[in-house]
Amino acid sequence: MANTMNGFEDGYMEQEEEWEREGLLDPAWEKQQKKTFTAWCNSHLRKAGTGIENIEEDFRNGLKLMLLLEVISGETLPKPDRGKMRFHKIANVNKALDFIFSKGVRLVSIGAEEIVDGNLKMTLGMIWTIILRFAIQDISVEEMTAKEGLLLWCQRKTAPYKNVNVQNFHTSFKDGLAFCALIHRHRPDLIDYSRLSKDNPWENLNLAFDVAEKYLDIPRMLDPEDIANSPLPDERAVMTYVSSYYHTFTGAQKAETAANRICKVLRVNQENERLMEEYERLASDLLDWIRRTLPWLESRQIDNSLATVRKKLEEYRSYRRRHKPPRVEQKAKLETNFNTLQTKLRLSGRPAYMPTEGKLVSDISKAWKSLEDAEKGFEDWLLNEMIRLERLDHLVQKFKHKSDIHEDWTKGKEESLGKQDYRQCKLNDIKALKKKHEAFESDLAAHQDRVEQIAEIAQELNSLEYHDVATINARCKRICDQWDRLGTLTHQRRDALDETEKLLEKIDHLHLEFAKRAAPFNNWLDGAREDLVDMLFVHNIQEIQGMISAHGQFKATLGEADKEFGAIIGFVEQVRQLAETHRVPGGLENPYTSLCANELARKWQDVKNLVPQRDQTLQAELQKQQNNESLRRQFAEKANQIGPWIEKQLDVVTSIGMGMQGALEDQLQRLKDMDHTVVGYKPQFEELERIHQVVQEGMIFENRYTQYTMDTLRVGWEQLVTSINRNVNEVENQILTRDSKGITQEQLNEFRASFNHFDRNRIGRLTPEELKSCLVALGCPSQNDQGEFKRIMDAVDPNNTGFVPFDAFLDYMTQASTDTDTAEQVIDSFRILAGDKPFITAEELRRELPPDQAEYCIQRMPAYQGPGGVPVPGHLDYMSFSTALYGSSDL
Repeated sequence: MANTMNGFEDGYMEQEEEWEREGLLDPAWEKQQKKTFTAWCNSHLRKAGTGIENIEEDFRNGLKLMLLLEVISGETLPKPDRGKMRFHKIANVNKALDFIFSKGVRLVSIGAEEIVDGNLKMTLGMIWTIILRFAIQDISVEEMTAKEGLLLWCQRKTAPYKNVNVQNFHTSFKDGLAFCALIHRHRPDLIDYSRLSKDNPWENLNLAFDVAEKYLDIPRMLDPEDIANSPLPDERAVMTYVSSYYHTFTGAQKAETAANRICKVLRVNQENERLMEEYERLASDLLDWIRRTLPWLESRQIDNSLATVRKKLEEYRSYRRRHKPPRVEQKAKLETNFNTLQTKLRLSGRPAYMPTEGKLVSDISKAWKSLEDAEKGFEDWLLNEMIRLERLDHLVQKFKHKSDIHEDWTKGKEESLGKQDYRQCKLNDIKALKKKHEAFESDLAAHQDRVEQIAEIAQELNSLEYHDVATINARCKRICDQWDRLGTLTHQRRDALDETEKLLEKIDHLHLEFAKRAAPFNNWLDGAREDLVDMLFVHNIQEIQGMISAHGQFKATLGEADKEFGAIIGFVEQVRQLAETHRVPGGLENPYTSLCANELARKWQDVKNLVPQRDQTLQAELQKQQNNESLRRQFAEKANQIGPWIEKQLDVVTSIGMGMQGALEDQLQRLKDMDHTVVGYKPQFEELERIHQVVQEGMIFENRYTQYTMDTLRVGWEQLVTSINRNVNEVENQILTRDSKGITQEQLNEFRASFNHFDRNRIGRLTPEELKSCLVALGCPSQNDQGEFKRIMDAVDPNNTGFVPFDAFLDYMTQASTDTDTAEQVIDSFRILAGDKPFITAEELRRELPPDQAEYCIQRMPAYQGPGGVPVPGHLDYMSFSTALYGSSDL
């Protein structure tokens, strides 16, 4: 560095000697240098609150010279001597010259004595050496230094401007247009260059010097007469003044760049915090709703009332149609926001976001799975309860009906069997009593089936856990106990009649035959009447068709029954004829049975009247089952349309998700169009829900016309909505990755095509071996280094799942091919705004940053700690703040 500067200085001295030989050396140069160097020194000394008036006098004691070097270097020189003697002044000047020498600068023929004696030429030479070392030497453009670099900078900045051709630092600046062009190039708001003319050098120079001093804080180091009136203006003076332009504009550009970088980082951080807060709010709301809903779905408490079950089923349907769908959308939005946030954090170099305890995506998925399991169990339980309660209701009515008939039949039977009337009867009467008893036994045997049916119904009600089973059991027990007593009494009476039969043998054959045939016929009539009025309980058209067929078979037996009825009535007619012919006292009374012809005729007529009524009932039920069959077909037709449509849409979403459907924006638009299509198709799905509700209200639980159930279609619909939202989110994240990392669409397509090629199982994930092949195909460095490949796997598969999803693969590829902001870069940007200080002030932040971002920093930056760890009022610590931006979140 010293050689470079000294070479420049030696060359400059040779050029000066050539000008002197050619008569070009202007005596006014010394005056120009004195004025310019004085202004340059004061532009730095004012930072220390002082200045100079006479350059050859004010540096003689060395104190302000040392202070000037401390200000421009930022370093501390040895403590100066405070005495006023000549040797004190020489000592201080020597300390300054030693410091200059320590910076690699060779001072030619300049000694402390000349400076202390006020030698103007030596003093100007020393100041020029300082300017050259601290203001010009560090200027570097395309590896040129000092004069060449500064000249190249001027040439490039003024190249677009008419009438400006910078070739040197003397004649090229005489007309002032070069100064005006430099200002206009960086601050076009300060000068209207189009109105300037080469013919007005004084006006141009005054304009440039005034604007630079007023708006750019560059002191007026030159006067127009020094430039315009001199055939060869002093190069040192012009270079010194132009170097102030260079440092002002390059410093402003660095500050603007630093401010832009900080704003970008802060915007990312603010957006990340907003997404975190929104995720926490949505997660809390969804989890609270699931916790409130689960107890209702898990409850199995009812009052065994069919109306209560139907009400619960309607509440469940309302829940599936109205309450759950918005929560499905909320869950999809929650997952979308989470994935977007994690992508943004990865892209901006921040650590992954960890939600508060209990609000992880896995926690939400686990809670949602519990909700779906509870839904399935709840609906199955309700439907089973409805079937059970309807079956119970049917059995209870049947039990009551049969019990009523049986109890009506048994009224008075115990008293009748307990009578001893046979003791006072004559032979014919006792024979009649015996035959009557035989008829009763036949009737009793016929009633055995009804008693067994009653007991079987009661047993089934017990197995189905009927809520009032105690009443059923009590009544059944009374009937069975009475039946046992009737059996015992019948046996006892038969024994008594057998003992008396030896005395009483005359039997009225016709009465006996009537009794024998009338009793079973009467029982058949009772059974037929029961069957004809029995309630219908069927579930499909095949069952009702079977009942209609059975009823037809029953009607086919009515002819034989009519013949039997005629035969029985014939016995009564014969008895009447014999009684009238032979005038038998009481001969019309049948001692063997309580049945009479009129009763049988009435029951027979009832049966014949009930047959057409039964026909109507069966036809009505057939119509109902036909309607149910129509509902089955209607549901199946709709379901067979919607099911394949959902499957087709899922295939299309999967195809788009493979990422080979054109540009990302096209994929995103297609997915959004599909979302609109799904929304437009939703009325079709709601219409199917309405049909399904009608089907369930009709107690239709099977459908052979379709393989789809409402549950499978609901799952498919929810899967379609979720899949579209997830793929929209993935494409948006890929766009975000592409744009933020600066990768091209062609690169992204290449990444996606390579990933799909090696994803041979089409599962959206790569195994480690597939990833290695994919990286080789993309031209990445050889993956044979196991240590390097393990580092890659740790980055793309931190949880050691054995698979690499596309988003992790894309994140790695973009990081490998692009650059990202880092904490160190943000610290460097703040250091520029702070003027290389280790702290920054609120005023500086408000001056350099937009208002909202400036306040964001001021509120979050901790106080800067000075010596001893004591916070300094008004000083803010931008280093710890920048580090925290890339650290873990407090949220």
